[in-house]
Amino acid sequence: MSPARLFSARLRTVFEDVGHWALSTWAGLKPSRRLPQQASPRLLSVGCADHAKRQELPGKKPLSEKKLKRYFVDCRRVLVCGGNGGAGASCFHSEPRKEFGGPDGGDGGNGGHVILRVDQQVKSLSSVLSQYQGFSGEDGGSKNCFGRSGAVLYVQVPVGTLVKEGGRVVADLSRMGDEYIAALGGAGGKGNRFFLANDNRAPVTCTPGQPGQQRVLHLELKTVAHAGMVGFPNAGKSSLLRAISNARPAVASYPFTTLKPHVGIVHYEGHQQIAVADIPGIIRGAHQNRGLGSAFLRHIERCRFLLFVVDLSQPEPWTQVDDLKYELEMYEEGLSERPHAIIANKIDLPEARANLSQLRDHLGWEVIALSALTGENLEQLLLHLKVLHDAYVEAELGKGRQPLRW
Repeated sequence: MSPARLFSARLRTVFEDVGHWALSTWAGLKPSRRLPQQASPRLLSVGCADHAKRQELPGKKPLSEKKLKRYFVDCRRVLVCGGNGGAGASCFHSEPRKEFGGPDGGDGGNGGHVILRVDQQVKSLSSVLSQYQGFSGEDGGSKNCFGRSGAVLYVQVPVGTLVKEGGRVVADLSRMGDEYIAALGGAGGKGNRFFLANDNRAPVTCTPGQPGQQRVLHLELKTVAHAGMVGFPNAGKSSLLRAISNARPAVASYPFTTLKPHVGIVHYEGHQQIAVADIPGIIRGAHQNRGLGSAFLRHIERCRFLLFVVDLSQPEPWTQVDDLKYELEMYEEGLSERPHAIIANKIDLPEARANLSQLRDHLGWEVIALSALTGENLEQLLLHLKVLHDAYVEAELGKGRQPLRW
């Protein structure tokens, strides 16, 4: 046998022995300590994805709609500061073979303003921070380079925001697109090029930028809606709003009162929409700020017409209407005289049927008796709501003003 064939045969024998040893060793290992013979591409990709998920930084989870409803804020104190102006530069032109180049320091940029802007998507002042600082302008440079002005800082506020300063109303943001300059930015400083004159050919003077305006403003939200439902606690206002719109205020089978207003949209033919606000329950003496009187009553000021919701199961329900009108009139003169409708709720209860005739004897036949729970006679309310809205639109157009649109 040739030496080459002898060497190849011995080499084949060595590899076979190694293979048998590897198989015997693999069989002797515990299943938990064995390594996979071949990694699948799919398993590898899934493992990389899981590793990437673990490497991601834990971010703040977005709040759910239920939690966002808890953070309704209708009053906020805000410190606004405009951006500072950039400083002017003091330098001289430098160029070969040009000995007296002259001053070429540019002016600083102006500071950015802080502007309040109405955004229909914002429903509360909870997103408004307690302090805002505008963007400052950049400093001037050589070669007559002016500094860049600071960008405008916009603060989104809901429709119906009232801006007060020192107890005085300075702005009423009640329309879409309304803006108010809360703080002015400071003016930029002047470079030495600005001070060039015939009697001063080489000025070295430059001025710093001016600080931005600083103000303390009080923002107050007054809900803007076409109709406002007014009634005592547990009269069924939230249940009624759920029945006629897609709004979902909290309701339960036990007595409690709503702590923040809700706005629901009622849709009609021709893409017409009517906004109805559920004003939290008013108690007797609310005009004297009993309970949360002032916090609730101010949301009624923006409503164009009112819906007095009466609990028909209570004895002498007509006294509820008299007390509600008295509270509104004592809070603001003429508020109770706005166009309104009287709604007798809870007609599905046995004791309510007996009180309905007495209520109509005292207030007339314009009372709309219904049940928010069973949906009985809701069509009459929707038709009357449309009549009140059409009368409001006609009155606004007659005065040359645009009616509120949602």
